[in-house]
Amino acid sequence: MPDRYDLPAGFRWGASTAAYQVEGAVDEDGRGRSVWDAFCERPGAVKNGDTGRTACDHYRRWPEDVALMRELGLDTYRFSLAWPRVQPTGRGPANPAGLDFYDRLVDGLLGAGITPLPTLFHWDLPQALEDTGGWLHRDTAHRFAEYAALAADRLGDRVPAWITLNEPFVHLVYGYALGLHAPGRTLMLDALPAAHHQLLGHGLAAAELHARGRDVLIAHNLTPVRPASADPADVAAADAYDTLHNRLFTDPLLLGRYPDLTAYGLGPDPDLGGAVRDGDLALVHAPGLDGLGVNYYNPTRIAAPTEPGLPFAEAPIDGVPRTHFGWPVVPEGLPELLRTLRDRYGAALPPITITENGCSTDATLDDTARTTYLTTHLDALAQATAEGIDVRGYCTWSLLDNFEWAEGYSQRFGLVHVDFATQRRTPKASFAWYRDLIAAHRAKAAGR
Repeated sequence: MPDRYDLPAGFRWGASTAAYQVEGAVDEDGRGRSVWDAFCERPGAVKNGDTGRTACDHYRRWPEDVALMRELGLDTYRFSLAWPRVQPTGRGPANPAGLDFYDRLVDGLLGAGITPLPTLFHWDLPQALEDTGGWLHRDTAHRFAEYAALAADRLGDRVPAWITLNEPFVHLVYGYALGLHAPGRTLMLDALPAAHHQLLGHGLAAAELHARGRDVLIAHNLTPVRPASADPADVAAADAYDTLHNRLFTDPLLLGRYPDLTAYGLGPDPDLGGAVRDGDLALVHAPGLDGLGVNYYNPTRIAAPTEPGLPFAEAPIDGVPRTHFGWPVVPEGLPELLRTLRDRYGAALPPITITENGCSTDATLDDTARTTYLTTHLDALAQATAEGIDVRGYCTWSLLDNFEWAEGYSQRFGLVHVDFATQRRTPKASFAWYRDLIAAHRAKAAGR
């Protein structure tokens, strides 16, 4: 059986972070207010009242963090730009000091032999745009394209590829439908215009990036969906969930159409609450994707609904280990997911990069649970590439322990331990393991 050392020659190794989770410096150098600044002020919204005000202080400590990446031997660093740091109100001219920070970071990465892979939107919408409707408002898509152009004009000469959106499904559901993340709205299915406007924003931004000769990706959190039983009601419920989680965003991008949402009372050609206008899907689909980012954490098991509301109910996955977060550990779900993408989209599927994969553990430095998790998932990924699925790289989540959204600082995903009181960085056992794996894979690939 193939294993992690058999991943293709030229495979690119990376690690990921996101701006609000690591940067801190929320009031400095002209940065505007974000929806996460506001959400963290809501009593009870974030565990222990934590905020990203300081986070990992990456805004000041980035040279130390780049040195850690160099020690790991990374090919790629996936990070995000904070939209309110670049455009404080989400519109108008760029904030020079904000772009100066990313300019320094990009140059530092390149000096360390690491390719920057920036994400334009990792959930930190400028609060000024949320005040006028956020992603429920069509104008936000146009503001996003303007922001993308500003960022690419400053950094694009050194940044060959960009990710437009991170996990638009999660942002839709947690941010606009259930209120578990910023901006904290609880609209349920009435949140669907935010799905369309994120996609429209992607299409408009992709056109700006392609016009500047840059490659475009998008990062989706995708999950293999398994029915709880062979009962037709469970199978139908699983199909309905798969449509919402995996196809609502991916079908328009790769096929130019929304999936059939009849299970949600919206019909086979949904307009998502009147948000879809003539020509929109062409704007979403036409720019094309140069790569698909896949964030994989676990499968989802689905049963028929037991009460009115949505046409599915989530069921537990039993008999498997669980992360510190309580998520099931199912490495074989990764190649299962990749096979589904291959079979579903065929020639329309672009090359894949695993843009997030990792687990939370306790605060110990001897994080054997993480090395086991990464080992088993990378071995499973090697099986998928051996079957001919085109996966070009892997970014683990995350380089650093960081602010884990509504969980605050209670979940630690990093290869590097961060003491949030002192900001001291201490590499964990998994850091050394990942460093040695990257070196061993390169040595084996060189000898092929």
